[in-house]
Amino acid sequence: MIGNIYAIAAVAIIGGGLFGFDISSMSAIISIPQYKCYFQSGPVPDDPSLCIGPTSDVQGGITAAMPGGSWLGALCSGYISDLFGRKKAIMIGAVIWWIGSTIICASQNVGMLVAGRVINGFCVGICSAQVPVYISELAPPSKRGRLVGAQQWAITWGIMIMFYLSYGSSYAKGTAAFRIPWGLQMIPAIGLFAAMFFMPESPRWLARQGRWEEAHSVLTLVHSKGDPDSPFVRRELQEIREMVEFEKQNSDVTYLELLKPHMINRTHIGVFTQIWSQLTGMNVMMYYITYVFLMAGVSGNANLVASSIQYVINVVMTIPALLFIDRWGRRPTLLVGAALMMTWLFANAGILAAHGHWAGPDGVDHTPAASWEVSGAPSKAVIACSYLFVASYAPTWGPVSWIYPPELYPLRVRGKAVALATSANWAFNFALGYFVPPAFVNIKWQTYLVFGVFCFSMLVHTFFLFPETAGKTLEEVVDLFEDPEGI
Repeated sequence: MIGNIYAIAAVAIIGGGLFGFDISSMSAIISIPQYKCYFQSGPVPDDPSLCIGPTSDVQGGITAAMPGGSWLGALCSGYISDLFGRKKAIMIGAVIWWIGSTIICASQNVGMLVAGRVINGFCVGICSAQVPVYISELAPPSKRGRLVGAQQWAITWGIMIMFYLSYGSSYAKGTAAFRIPWGLQMIPAIGLFAAMFFMPESPRWLARQGRWEEAHSVLTLVHSKGDPDSPFVRRELQEIREMVEFEKQNSDVTYLELLKPHMINRTHIGVFTQIWSQLTGMNVMMYYITYVFLMAGVSGNANLVASSIQYVINVVMTIPALLFIDRWGRRPTLLVGAALMMTWLFANAGILAAHGHWAGPDGVDHTPAASWEVSGAPSKAVIACSYLFVASYAPTWGPVSWIYPPELYPLRVRGKAVALATSANWAFNFALGYFVPPAFVNIKWQTYLVFGVFCFSMLVHTFFLFPETAGKTLEEVVDLFEDPEGI
């Protein structure tokens, strides 16, 4: 077994990378003629450049299929994780990804594509919920933030790598332009499944199953380089023992437990952390950035290259959070991120309203969702604000939305609580993925106002109701909520 916590995290977060692969396997492809003509709604014109692709409603449904499956997968992941363990839950997710990717790669029509994306989403739901739990239950408090936050970094790497693969494949003729990247996305899941055989199980899950010797061995392997009598290992084991004994007196956990008076505050904080991370509009920007840049006058290959820059920014700007999140704390990071994102969203709305105009029923470049057109210096300002928005999200809400929820809950409900919080993420991802193309068609630039108001709301909510958890053991965070002197 591998005992280096950085190596363990590096393997586990490949599960997050699968989500990134899925995002850009769609965002890089929805604007290319090969995809538009193959999945065209209605007769295919003789000139491929005139293909409009699926209607905005259909494209919204295709995009939303993955987060729809992820919502179900996240809810089921709590049961799978509690029954089989954190490690095996991640491996099960990897196998499901193979199946979904095979169906997507072989898609003959929209229905088959949607079915494959739902299955892939089920995998992403499991992995996105349980990878943070797995890492948080293995990592020491001083490193937990950066290690769990590395899941977001893996997502950004997955987005960037897959985007450039899709961009390169776009030069292929016919359906190979989208089948190649959709097939290649199976490879990381194969590596994840194989590597997880060499990773330890969560010591807290093992302890809950009564497998104390194995739990002690894992703590020794990961935290003390083989010294079973290390003071840290003994202290950690004692804290786990006390928590497990307490939980034996409060067993039979269901999702209803999370709605009881002593848990409802934590449940609401965890759920809203994930909801707000979606309502920033970031994943919408990832899915539909090519539409935004079309409105700013950037088309063809130049659009794909310009879009790819935001993925590079996303990767680079996540690094400061991984290095300093345990020093900055969770609250200040969330507050600063919400304020900055609100600024760029309102700026984009103002620029488009003041300097843009309606692009007609066919939209820009025969893309109805690109319904508003702006040119000259204002178009450059729209692109700049889009990049600044990504640079504000990447070191703040991006990683913290994965770090924060697993820290809030006691062991007995952690698997199900994080699954519920993550399911809220996917429910809103589904809704927004479906909502945005019709929103660009119908309310145009006002779409930015909607997300700007959401960012203001999360700023106020976080300031008044989100406690600080950085630097505390998971057991100490429990005391924060349950000890009368804790807050």
